[in-house]
Amino acid sequence: MQKEIIDYIEENKEKHYRIAYSYVKNQEDALDIIQDTIVKALKYESSLKNREYLGTWFCRILINTCKTHLNKKNKVIYLNEMEDTPMPTFDQDQHLDIEEAMKHLAPHEQEVILLRFYQGLELQEVADVTEKNISTVKSTLYRTMKKLKKLLEG
Repeated sequence: MQKEIIDYIEENKEKHYRIAYSYVKNQEDALDIIQDTIVKALKYESSLKNREYLGTWFCRILINTCKTHLNKKNKVIYLNEMEDTPMPTFDQDQHLDIEEAMKHLAPHEQEVILLRFYQGLELQEVADVTEKNISTVKSTLYRTMKKLKKLLEG
């Protein structure tokens, strides 16, 4: 099992870095968080009951490690510095508008948008990672998309 975890980490290291960086906005902190996450994943590998959920399980550990790091530093999660995180394909002006609009979202709304659109997770995966009911994720996503549309039009 440990080899599977290591292979998964190697195959997805850039994705994990982008997630960590999007939370902490600092390269060194993001790398430290990834290192801590790897240690936790290897230490608690026995808690992974079903191998098909390895990605979701690891991502949940990563996000919880990011949140713990932020809580220790008394920071609020804002996704306003997205220049190193790949955005969906838009022109540059639209990229800046979306980045500005993201500043007006609550942290849990930013998290759902980040996981769904920036990381490309399916709704069930977002629900698993955030430990929320899928209907809660769907309604949060729907409400947040309406809010973003309003912000971008206004």
